Amino acid sequence: MPIKPSSAPVNPQTLALAVLGWVLECEDRGARYLELTGLDPDSLRAGLNDPMILASGIEFLANYEPDLIRAAEALAVTPEELVAAKDALQA
Repeated sequence: MPIKPSSAPVNPQTLALAVLGWVLECEDRGARYLELTGLDPDSLRAGLNDPMILASGIEFLANYEPDLIRAAEALAVTPEELVAAKDALQA
């Protein structure tokens, strides 16, 4: 299901939360994300209002282009929109 109409801009926080959902829906990918970020499920939940935690999911995908492309397709956005959301969150 797309998270935006085709011409509407996407809120970076909303997109980052959708990315985290996509990352965590696959057990292996989710475990890899938690391992690489050093987060555990409790710290991830506690940090969902922290822009840097939100950006970490997109950063994780940006480091492996095939997943970045798959996530963008699943969320009906472009990879560039994902990276722009990460950049906005890290600004």
